[in-house]
Amino acid sequence: MVGGGGKRRPGGEGPQCEKAVAVKKGKCCEADVPSDLRKEVESHYRLSLPEDFYHFWRFCEGLDPEQPADALSASLGLRLVGPYDILAGKHKMKKKSASLNFNLHWRFYYDPPEFQTIIIGDCKTEFHMGYFRDSPDELPVFVGTNEAKKNCIIVQSGENVFAAVKLFLMKKLKEVTDKKKTSLLKTIDEKLTEAARELGFSLEQRTVKMKQRDKKVVTKTFHGAGLVVPVDKNDVGYRELPETDASLRRICKTIVEAPGDAERLRAFAPVQEMMTYVQFANDECDYGMGLELGMDLFCHGSHCQLAEMMIEVLSGGDTPTRRKSIFIKLLASFYLLHIIC
Repeated sequence: MVGGGGKRRPGGEGPQCEKAVAVKKGKCCEADVPSDLRKEVESHYRLSLPEDFYHFWRFCEGLDPEQPADALSASLGLRLVGPYDILAGKHKMKKKSASLNFNLHWRFYYDPPEFQTIIIGDCKTEFHMGYFRDSPDELPVFVGTNEAKKNCIIVQSGENVFAAVKLFLMKKLKEVTDKKKTSLLKTIDEKLTEAARELGFSLEQRTVKMKQRDKKVVTKTFHGAGLVVPVDKNDVGYRELPETDASLRRICKTIVEAPGDAERLRAFAPVQEMMTYVQFANDECDYGMGLELGMDLFCHGSHCQLAEMMIEVLSGGDTPTRRKSIFIKLLASFYLLHIIC
């Protein structure tokens, strides 16, 4: 039998994160971005972008009309990338742009398919911000941050990009000692806070909607952002893995560090048994179990010993949703980046 106790469903909301300045939320108006440009962004990514995405572009245009994508580079070390590159027209500078896979554009090593990078920072830690979606046919549920050189952890940083940048800016203000730099950051902070207030965007790190989502999370997964899958009134849709996170990490570590094929084959036994459980779960419509196992294998680093198994187990789960048709194709494309030993 597989060792380890059953994994816990996350209980409660856990410790509350530090909040930025709260802003009374009103109804957000549509950003002044041409409809044809919006369609171009969404057709390339096959994903809908929230209104704060376009409003933040306009905000950065106000800071630097010539180079909006670099408007925060000198002050915060942040640059707008990913779908913002389309707003900047950068994709038109590339030959054969029609054949490019835009969902791999600015995708970092540990980014799950649910994560879409929109801002990059310190290249030494590979800090980046991105939208996190529970389903590709829905709008993002929050903006997350990750430092790919450190680990796979995704930190929830607000419901919109204004909040995420505000939180980043607040952290910078605590670190900066130079008076001129402090003055510059405070000026940007005032402009950003005012823009968010006028548009009705919350600047809280964890909003009511995000806390409501927490109640739907069936398991945290290795990246910590949580997994949300359809679960009906009979509790069909997800079942727990027979291993704790700590136990599964040890198993993956043993596989990757095995000195030879014989040792690696023995180390694979618990994972093979879990895959059998996943097949049973899929047969009984508990697709979330396979998604959790596959995502944990992905987040462990998906070394060459684990990558093929990761794709196999993820391809079999979440059949009732569009997650399979878009997110799984993205994982398959990203597969080549994850099999480098």
